[in-house]
Amino acid sequence: MIVSSQDVKYRKDFQKKDMKYKLVIFDMDGTILDTLDDLADSLNYALRQSGLQECSLSDVRCFVGNGIQKLIDRAVSPDTPLEVRNQVHLDFTEYYRMHCSDQTKAYEGIPAVLAALKEMHVKMSVVSNKPDYAVQKLCEQYFDGFFDFAVGARPNVRKKPAPDSIYTVLEQLKTEKKDAVYVGDSEVDIQTARHADIDCISVGWGYRDEEVLRENGAAEIVREPLEIISAIR
Repeated sequence: MIVSSQDVKYRKDFQKKDMKYKLVIFDMDGTILDTLDDLADSLNYALRQSGLQECSLSDVRCFVGNGIQKLIDRAVSPDTPLEVRNQVHLDFTEYYRMHCSDQTKAYEGIPAVLAALKEMHVKMSVVSNKPDYAVQKLCEQYFDGFFDFAVGARPNVRKKPAPDSIYTVLEQLKTEKKDAVYVGDSEVDIQTARHADIDCISVGWGYRDEEVLRENGAAEIVREPLEIISAIR
């Protein structure tokens, strides 16, 4: 992972400050990585394969957050036969597995925040509704060595906003709820933190507008990655 000179400055500014939390759990899409273009390209590839109408980038931005099946359900007409939906899902998975990092990039400032937290011995994890194969691949490619644990969508495990994956992380990293905070960009993340009974920090640079976050009960919204450090002090 490349760390810029400004990232180094951020690390120096905050590496000695005490943290309120022992564990920071991050959402992935729209929070630490801008994945929208690759998600849209993969979705539209799968839609084309079945002769269905493609979606605009702004539509995909609204559709993401609840996993791939929900993304597809929102992208196709309600009367689309089940077998067609299933084929779209298969085509998406095949394509996205190969192209999930073509245009994806870390948000500016996120590498510095992760590096600072690492130096302060704060545990870090990822909980995402993105397929687990993509979560593992992207964490390794963009943030190798930074996260103590990462989980994506897996068979027979309820997706967010169910708290199941949060509980898995808390158990795996031996952390109490009061010592953990969830950082995400959507109403799904706010609901997930609420269901898991942990604090939540919402980010304003992701795939939901601040108005949506506030309507869904966001307790705190940060507008640039550096503010995450201040929010968890």
